[in-house]
Amino acid sequence: MSDEIITQVIEEMNDLPDDLQQQVLQFIETLRQQHLQDSGNAWDVLESLTGTVEAPSDWSIEHDHYLYGTPKRQEAES
Repeated sequence: MSDEIITQVIEEMNDLPDDLQQQVLQFIETLRQQHLQDSGNAWDVLESLTGTVEAPSDWSIEHDHYLYGTPKRQEAES
């Protein structure tokens, strides 16, 4: 993308209220995801999603606890 287009987009964004700026950001993220899905394989899509989900730090170890309510396998480290 050319610097001229980027500058124009930023100038237009600055004139929008916060809620519309958030909608534009969501739209851009949607476009990016669609582009990755159209141009990439499944690994590219997964890589693009890495780090986008908020989860507890012990999610990978304690997923049964968070999904099904089973007791935790390990006590929280202090």
